[in-house]
Amino acid sequence: MQGPDSRDDGEYEHTQAGYLVIAAVTAVILIIIVSAIIFGPVWVVLPVAIVMVLILAMFSTLTVSVRKDTLSLAFGPVRLFRRSWPLSGIATVTIVKNPWYYGWGIRWTPRGPLYNISGFYAVEVTLVSGKVFRIGTDEPGELKRAIGNAARG
Repeated sequence: MQGPDSRDDGEYEHTQAGYLVIAAVTAVILIIIVSAIIFGPVWVVLPVAIVMVLILAMFSTLTVSVRKDTLSLAFGPVRLFRRSWPLSGIATVTIVKNPWYYGWGIRWTPRGPLYNISGFYAVEVTLVSGKVFRIGTDEPGELKRAIGNAARG
C-alpha cells in the first residue's frame, strides 16, 4: 500500500509538520506583538520576532524524499538545512521508537544523529560504512518500504 505522498514510479516524498514547534513559536510571536502594542515598541522586540520567524521558516516541517538513488531530508519550507545519502550506501533500515528524552530537532543520540520534527517513531539507517542515523517520521513503515524498494530497484 502506498501512502498519500508515494508515487507510482517508486519515488517517495512526505512532509511532516512539527505542530508543537509551530504552536510554541507562534505563541511567542503573538506575545511579542501584544507586548509591543501594550507597552510600546522596545528595541529587543524586533530581533526576537525575526529569530522566531526564522525558526518557523527553518524548522517547522521535515520533508523526507526517496528518489532514484538518493535518500534525502530537508527541514522547513525554506529547506535551508538538507542532508542526503546515496541509497547504494545503505546497509539496513529498521523501524525504531525513540525515547521521549531524545527530543525533536537535530539531536545527537547514543546511536548517532537524529533528525526529527514530531513524534517518537523513526527509521534507523545503518550505512555500509557503519555510521548510523535516524529519521523521525509519522510513516515509518512507508519510509522503510520506500527505501527498500528504491535500493533494490
